[in-house]
Amino acid sequence: MPTPALPTSTSGRSALEVARTCAAEAGRVIRDGFGKVAVAETKGRGNVVTEVDFAAERVVLDLLQREFPDHAVLSEETAASIRSPGWMWVVDPLDGTKNFSRGIPHFAFNLALCFEERPLLALTSQPILGEEFLAVAGEGCTLNGVPVRVSGRETVRESVFALDLGYDDARARRQLELALGLWPGMQSLRIPGSAALGFAYVAAGRYDIFLHANLFPWDLAPGILLVREAGGTITGRDGSEVTIFSEGAIAAAPAVHADFLLLAGSRQ
Repeated sequence: MPTPALPTSTSGRSALEVARTCAAEAGRVIRDGFGKVAVAETKGRGNVVTEVDFAAERVVLDLLQREFPDHAVLSEETAASIRSPGWMWVVDPLDGTKNFSRGIPHFAFNLALCFEERPLLALTSQPILGEEFLAVAGEGCTLNGVPVRVSGRETVRESVFALDLGYDDARARRQLELALGLWPGMQSLRIPGSAALGFAYVAAGRYDIFLHANLFPWDLAPGILLVREAGGTITGRDGSEVTIFSEGAIAAAPAVHADFLLLAGSRQ
C-alpha cells in the first residue's frame, strides 16, 4: 500500500512542525509540574493520573484541533474510545505517570500520526533530559537529529532485557515468570515504568529487547514506527503482526527477537 504524504495544517505548517510544537508545549507543562504536583486520580492499583496529565493533554488537543480540525485524535485521558480509518493523532500526554508522581525522572510525551491505523510519524520526547526520538515513515529514526539504529546484539544472553508490567495482574505475573524462566540468560533486567521509553530505547540501541503485555494505542503507536525505522523488529507477543491496537508487543534487534521467540516458547 503506498504511503501517503504527511498532511499540511490549516496554518500551512507541516505535520512534523506541529508534532514538535505539541511536544514542546507538553514538555513545558511537564517540567513545570515535576516534583510539585500530587496525584489527582487513581484508575486502579498503581495506575494514577496527575493534573499535569490533564494540563499537558489540553494544550496538545487545543493545538491539534486548530491545526488539523478534520483529524481524529485518540488520547489517553479524554478520548480513549475514538477510532478513525483516516488521519488520526494518537497521544499520551505523560507516559510513566507513576514515575512522575514519585519524582522519578523517567517518563515521556508520546505522539503518533496514523493513516488507516498505520503510524507514519512518531515522536517520543523525554522533557527532563531534552531527548527527542523521531521517525517519519521511510526516513529512518533519529535521536535529537542524529540517526540511530537498534543494537547489533544477536542473542538474549548478550542483551539488556527490559519489560514492563502494566496494570493487568495476571499478565504481569506471566511477564515475571517469563523473566524468571530466562534468568540468568541475559546481561541485565530492567523494568522502566514507561512503555514509550521502552520502545524508544530499543530504537536507540539502549535496550536490546523490550516486552510489554498490557498496552494501549497511545503506548504503542509511536514505538512501532520508531523501532521499524531504526531497523528493529516489533511484533505481537506471539510473533504475529503488530498493530496500534495490539495488547502486547516484543521490540528488539532482529536477531535478538528471533532468539527470544525460540527461547520463550510456551513460557509466554
